[in-house]
Amino acid sequence: MSRKKTASLFEDSMDELEKLVEQMEQGDISLEESLKAFERGIKLTRTCQQALQEAEQKVQILLKKNGQQTLEPFTNE
Repeated sequence: MSRKKTASLFEDSMDELEKLVEQMEQGDISLEESLKAFERGIKLTRTCQQALQEAEQKVQILLKKNGQQTLEPFTNE
């Protein structure tokens, strides 16, 4: 996934997650809607965690390359 898509996906996921949390905190939704929101929140959290892990891997690659900050391709496997 391209860097822009990953960043956009992360930001979009975080925005949606924040809205879900606000909605659930207000307590104006039914139990069924709360469960659906919770399930969606778990999926969004996993998406965000994956994006952060990929970013951390990229940082590790940069820092381990002979102590120099050089760029090299990152494969998302």
